[in-house]
Amino acid sequence: MFHSARVPVWQFLCALIIGLAAAAAWLTPTSAQQRRGGRLTITTLSSSPVGEIRDWASRVDGMRRAGELRLRMTREDLLVRGRTHERYDQFHRGVRVFGADVAQQLNGGQVVSLFGNIYDDIDVNPSPTVSPERAREIVAAKADVELGPALEPELVILPRESGDYTLTWTLRAAAGSDIRQYFVDARTEEIVFDFSDRQTQRQGVVGRAQGVLGDSKKISVSGAAPRFVATDLLRPPSIITYDMQGNPVRVDNFLDRLVTLGDSDIASDTDNNWTDGAIDDAHVYAGWTYDYYFKRFSRRGLDNANRSVQLLVHPIRRNDVFTQFNTYPDFYVNAFYAGNGIMVFGVGLPPGVTLGGQSWDFLSGALDIVTHELTHGVTQYSSNLIYLNESGALNESFSDMMGTSAEFFFQPAGSGSMRADYSIGEDVIRPGGIRSMADPQAFGDPDHYSRRFTGRQDNGGVHINSGIPNQAFFLAIEGGTNRTSGQSVQGVGGGNREQIERVFYRAFTQLLPANATFSVARAATIQAARDLFNANSNAERAVTQAWTAVGVN
Repeated sequence: MFHSARVPVWQFLCALIIGLAAAAAWLTPTSAQQRRGGRLTITTLSSSPVGEIRDWASRVDGMRRAGELRLRMTREDLLVRGRTHERYDQFHRGVRVFGADVAQQLNGGQVVSLFGNIYDDIDVNPSPTVSPERAREIVAAKADVELGPALEPELVILPRESGDYTLTWTLRAAAGSDIRQYFVDARTEEIVFDFSDRQTQRQGVVGRAQGVLGDSKKISVSGAAPRFVATDLLRPPSIITYDMQGNPVRVDNFLDRLVTLGDSDIASDTDNNWTDGAIDDAHVYAGWTYDYYFKRFSRRGLDNANRSVQLLVHPIRRNDVFTQFNTYPDFYVNAFYAGNGIMVFGVGLPPGVTLGGQSWDFLSGALDIVTHELTHGVTQYSSNLIYLNESGALNESFSDMMGTSAEFFFQPAGSGSMRADYSIGEDVIRPGGIRSMADPQAFGDPDHYSRRFTGRQDNGGVHINSGIPNQAFFLAIEGGTNRTSGQSVQGVGGGNREQIERVFYRAFTQLLPANATFSVARAATIQAARDLFNANSNAERAVTQAWTAVGVN
């Protein structure tokens, strides 16, 4: 999702909806030398003592051979020759441990770095007495929705705030303005935890499109007169834009897998001169986002394997705002990633209607918003940062970083409409946008770790606290002085912004574990700078100084 969570309702603009459930304390920061309950946080850099790296590598290898760590993904490094990245999930007696994983970087078979979280004192009987079908019924009743048979619960071990562990069935359900991840005790049927988790073979042709802001651009579609459809066939993945025609119930039913979308749902045009700005921008900017990731990082889409993308536009009618807003606020003033390559873009507010003193246009009309949402998909298929507390704030921040970076890749720098800057969503939320990376405090967000939000609102501050790593990213590029600490940073300069983009991309997609803290993100980005530009490089200096300036050590 794409919003800052402080005031009612206009908090709704970022990649996943604000959670009403309490954020779990077991996801609070720990250091490599400390443990909370049985949780161990692994942070080893290439500069760590050889013995420390060897010890952790040996432990990880032993857990792998014992079946306690299972390989989820292996990827050849496209940025540093000879490097390979492996991701392992922790299992206890055949059941995955939620939030426990290890990201391991290798060079010629030798371990270079490890980041992760594992638990070493689990004592849970892995045999459930509650069936998956019963767990589905419980979640459906709780969410007050019907769930399609394709939504299958997963048996996982959930670390608890008390330091204990619970065998649970976990399942996601969409209802109204939220998508929540539920955990059902596999013995007692109790919902013990939940949180908001809101993230054709025809010839391709090129048409003309008019964006939300009145600009003209090319659009990649398919078909022929009298029906051209918004299916991009000129890029490797399937990118399809659906016109939901203001039907929020159908949107919810699709997200809950009760219905499927067909050819008749795909946005279409009769003469290939597209004039629906909300549809046009969603489709075009999704393609631009693919291009940015491929040209900058050699990444092939969300999962690096050209996974399909589905964009849902017009989920509700603008003019129904006064009767439907309280039921579906996110379909108006939000855009969100719903998982598995699915994006939903809000319709904004009718002309003359404001919220928080701002007007809201169609959310797909801003490139940084579209890239922000698609980046949640990149995160899902890489580090899979858990959408709570500091890992959730890193999830949000990485989407802001990449959304801003896409702007600078495609648009000229400056202020004003369709200009690249460090404000978030400013093209369609006027005046000012929703967040500032250059000055987070301008929107009431913290720019320093000492100011971080520590409450339970907003899934533990996932939008609020994103201002801290956002500020670090800005300072590492542009340099400057942090308002709170007064510490200055010598950035690499706007002409070298690609260096910092590559550093943060590498760290967030290849090095971070799912339950990363800000401290782990600092270590991982420093490691990434060394991997890419060598120790003591300008990039490493800028990243190190930036994290120090925002109070993350």
